[in-house]
Amino acid sequence: MAAGQGTRMKSRLPKVLHRLAGRSLLSRVLDTAIRLRPRRILVVTGHGAEQVERAVSEMATQPVEANTDEAGMGAMYTPEVCCVRQIPQLGTGHAVQQAAPALAEDGSVLVLNGDVPLVDFATLQHLVAASAGSRLALLTIELADPTGYGRIVRGASTAGVLSHGKGPVQGIVEHKDASPDQRGIREIYTGMLVAPGAALKRWLAGLQNDNAQKEYYLTDIVGLAVVEGTEVVSIDADGALSVAGINSALQLADLERAFQRRQAETLMEAGVRLADPSRFDLRGTLDCGMDVEIDVNCLFEGDVVLGEGVRIGAHCVIANAHIDAGAVIHPFTHIDGEAAGVRVGADARVGPYARLRPGAQLERDVHVGNFVEIKNATLGAGAKANHLAYIGDAKVGERVNFGAGSITANYDGANKHRTVIEDDVHVGSNCVLVAPITLGAGGTVGGGSTLTTSTEPGALTVARARAVSFANWSRPVKKRKE
Repeated sequence: MAAGQGTRMKSRLPKVLHRLAGRSLLSRVLDTAIRLRPRRILVVTGHGAEQVERAVSEMATQPVEANTDEAGMGAMYTPEVCCVRQIPQLGTGHAVQQAAPALAEDGSVLVLNGDVPLVDFATLQHLVAASAGSRLALLTIELADPTGYGRIVRGASTAGVLSHGKGPVQGIVEHKDASPDQRGIREIYTGMLVAPGAALKRWLAGLQNDNAQKEYYLTDIVGLAVVEGTEVVSIDADGALSVAGINSALQLADLERAFQRRQAETLMEAGVRLADPSRFDLRGTLDCGMDVEIDVNCLFEGDVVLGEGVRIGAHCVIANAHIDAGAVIHPFTHIDGEAAGVRVGADARVGPYARLRPGAQLERDVHVGNFVEIKNATLGAGAKANHLAYIGDAKVGERVNFGAGSITANYDGANKHRTVIEDDVHVGSNCVLVAPITLGAGGTVGGGSTLTTSTEPGALTVARARAVSFANWSRPVKKRKE
């Protein structure tokens, strides 16, 4: 269900499209659902329907790896994802009613909420198994403060006691409709359930809106199921984090920090040294070797691999990069590989204040210093660009020294061109290498040179005007105002 307006978010962006750890709330729920390999996924949209549906279309265009198949092998799975609209929004039961015509009667229906992003996959597996195609299975949890949630109302214990030893579920009462005694119940309904398809359609048709909010509550199907004699079972959620919903920017921020703390603890348990786990953000995947050290306020996005002994300085942003063993990334460095990726070789040194863009490939023991930008370029082993330089669309050989203030001029206004700098070349400060150009091995380019043609191996090349001095020259002065 992804139709809610989310008025407390105070945003034009639909609530389910707000991001947790770099991804929309809805995309996280969809990914978990897809791992169950359902026959079909129906997304109920309403507020901001066009935006949500466009986002769903983008999420569902590529095959994904689902849970393992019977042979134990990972299987690629292209889900069928469809959207149905709920306009106007008349409650959770009304939302599922919009999807009812597309629900198969010979299977089970799992209901999830698009604003509960961290629902646990294993828990959903257990929930589906508990339904077993014939029962109504609810995901519940006990909260210290259940305010705002529907309470689980149970009958006295009988021979048909549920799996966790409590009496059988008789119904769910929403907070606004609950009596003072019912509000004292701490066990709540999380908003997630599994029901037999045919039975769910029957129950949906019998929903009424005679309640405090004049809405059609999905939770009322529990009472209808009990009247029919359908067994209602419950499964305990795996902690409050996995069922936490988002209704405000404050709740989103709180969940972000809780989720980041959980990710940090997982890394530290695996041996990663985090200077301060409360100042760490992971918005993708991070694979670390032994003895990795990460200083404060670092952000990792996309797919990042850190080899053994890698050290990441404070305030770095690293996305889609592979950093080999022993490399050091100094503070305030920005690495973003996007689709092309970035690789930093073993024992390399990058930063501070360096920028590596897509296609940057640094071999072993390369040094890239402050305010140096590398894009779509390879730097051979031992190459150095220590200060204030730009290297783009280039192949730089081994042991090259690229001087401060020098650049490869790779763009002519319409097309990109390549620069080749062969092994052991020394490029002086403040040089402009106008591509396409090749600097021969072992050559030297004098500081301040602008080169438009290739150079021979071993040559000294200087391309600058001769200095001219004018004796007794007077600098212009401002005229005084009358």
